[in-house]
Amino acid sequence: MSTHHTHARSTLPVAGEDHARLTIDLSALADNWRAMARRSGAARTAAVLKADAYGIGLEPAARTFHMAGARDFFVATPAEGAALRAVLPDARLYVLSGMWAGSERLFFEFDLVPVIASEEQLAVFMAAVSDGRDHPCVLHVDTGMSRLGLRVEDALALAGDVARPASFSPIMLLSHLACADDPNHPLNRQQLQRFRTAVDAFDGIDATLANSAGIFLGEDYHFTLTRPGISLYGGAAVNDVPNPMKPVVTAEARILQVREAKAGESVSYGATTVFSRDTRIAVAAVGYADGYMRALSGSGVPLRKTNIPGASGVLHGRMVPLIGRVTMDLTHFDVTDLPQGSVRAGDFIELFGRNMPIEDVARAGGTIDYELLTSLGSRYERRYEAAKK
Repeated sequence: MSTHHTHARSTLPVAGEDHARLTIDLSALADNWRAMARRSGAARTAAVLKADAYGIGLEPAARTFHMAGARDFFVATPAEGAALRAVLPDARLYVLSGMWAGSERLFFEFDLVPVIASEEQLAVFMAAVSDGRDHPCVLHVDTGMSRLGLRVEDALALAGDVARPASFSPIMLLSHLACADDPNHPLNRQQLQRFRTAVDAFDGIDATLANSAGIFLGEDYHFTLTRPGISLYGGAAVNDVPNPMKPVVTAEARILQVREAKAGESVSYGATTVFSRDTRIAVAAVGYADGYMRALSGSGVPLRKTNIPGASGVLHGRMVPLIGRVTMDLTHFDVTDLPQGSVRAGDFIELFGRNMPIEDVARAGGTIDYELLTSLGSRYERRYEAAKK
């Protein structure tokens, strides 16, 4: 399998320059999309590429999904859509935040489909197409998220409005599940029934309801298009069940120093970890400026409300606990239990990835894998392992 390196100044990194690195397995990315497409049954399967493809890089992710068979893509903003259009000239690109005054040019110039989420956005869209311009849109219906979207009753009124302009003919209805990561939550079925009511009112229209977790809820939720996101990138979509997706991103940081501390000494800001034994500390070149958030700290960070004492890394095949507070650029790990001399400056510790599940790390920080991925900083050297055709 070939590996492609990216670097700010040249196509190949200078040896030893990278302080932290991301290895992104594009074959796993493609396999995850194919797996979600199979789970989607008869429905078409899109790919969600917002937030720089969940932090892994828009262009390589988009090309990988397209190669695997995706033709529908969702982004959050028209600027993301414009960037994506240069990569995917023939794809259908949907913009989840919709159209507002001043953004119309991007939608028309880059052939982006706005997901209309309010009466105000509908007015902007209708004004923009009032010159007879034929441009597709999607109508967002809020079925229980209370975020974006027309209320169901307003969507039904719109569907039945005989005075509705003929130029307003959405190609699809969209809604978003609030609790699909909890398969037993009663709101899932409630949202499904409300969405069916709206879809029926717009006779024969395409429809999309299922995000990653919604796909796992089964065929009733699939409609004509599914739109997986986190599952494509290796994240866990459903709570409290084994994650079936392949890990895509492996994050590693260079060990800058291995040092000794005596029992009774402390480490990092606030001296919140005091050693009960003589301890060997590996100081890794990663911190919250890189998205390795402070809430992952081994002690002294009250933001974390879990029973997990902090994150762990994997070094030479062994789990090692994070100790003390994560700082802006540096994090400390206890390597006392590894063989003396086995850990050296220059070694790389895995923060999450193939050997350290990202959902476990996120849980240790009281957050979700989405946040870890989308917070990845710009200082990582990104290495892309090419997808198989």
